[in-house]
Amino acid sequence: MNKRRFKLMKSYLLHELNKFVVIKIISKIHTMIRTISLVSLFLFSLFTLTAQQDSLYLWPDGVPLARDSGIRESYTFRGIARVQDVVNPMLMPFFPPKEKATGASVIICPGGGYRILAIDHEGFEFARWFNERGIAAFVLKYRLPNDEAMDQKEIAPLMDAQQAFRMVRENAKKWNLDPRKVGVMGFSAGGHLASTAGTHFMDIVGGINDTTSVRPDFMILGYPVVTFDPAHYHGGSRRALLGDHPTMEMVDRFSNEKRVTDQTPPTFLVHSTDDGAVPVENSIHFYLALRKHGIPAEMHIYEKGGHGYGMGKEKDDVDSWTDRLHAWLARMGMVGE
Repeated sequence: MNKRRFKLMKSYLLHELNKFVVIKIISKIHTMIRTISLVSLFLFSLFTLTAQQDSLYLWPDGVPLARDSGIRESYTFRGIARVQDVVNPMLMPFFPPKEKATGASVIICPGGGYRILAIDHEGFEFARWFNERGIAAFVLKYRLPNDEAMDQKEIAPLMDAQQAFRMVRENAKKWNLDPRKVGVMGFSAGGHLASTAGTHFMDIVGGINDTTSVRPDFMILGYPVVTFDPAHYHGGSRRALLGDHPTMEMVDRFSNEKRVTDQTPPTFLVHSTDDGAVPVENSIHFYLALRKHGIPAEMHIYEKGGHGYGMGKEKDDVDSWTDRLHAWLARMGMVGE
């Protein structure tokens, strides 16, 4: 089994089970089972049995806009760990040691073209990274748009993101968090969701009657989908969220570079010139819109790196970008120097 893949899945379970028990289980599994598909099935099945212990359903009283479709969530490996067919969204908390905690927190939106969630390298890996720096992290398993499973699929992910902000802020005292230091992070299509949360917070979708603020205090966007303008869009993300033939009104509504205002949160962006999936212009145009409105923003564009690299550990060209992020968070007062 690929060592990195095995390490990722081990960390997946560490969040939900006693660490010493997991180590013993993993060691036995690694010895007894050599087939990747069987290991994946076992580990993901074990996760589904244990996740409900600590993870929080966003809508415990019933998911808004849901249809009785029979669609069920599933987990697979195809190069990366993937969550598919999410219809009952969940917030997965990761808390730093008390002696390190700064009170800051971040909601993480993994990418996947609004069709899957790259839950490990764009979710859990960063949760641990934030915890090491004293920041609480919440991996958001948001609904993936599906006409069979929900009405108004175009607003379902944003509803979940807004509900995640309510949940974090309403529990801030219990979790020892500062409700004025709640940020959002997103990658690829998750970057579209994160930038939507940061530009649409005055638009409370789904008719939710709650006055808790859903505005992020800062945004971190990794190779994000930002625009649905045909000149620079990611076609798969747009089709998944808006359908095959969206109106220009819908395209404009969810082209987030057009939604930047003086109230948009400070933003950190990272992208690569050779990104063959999401054109780098998505970040560039968003940065220019932020600059136009006087919003503090930092952008790092690398010559090479491609798409979907997460922390960039396996790509020398972008492996330092998290150092830049740490420095930015320190200047923002979210971590110590």
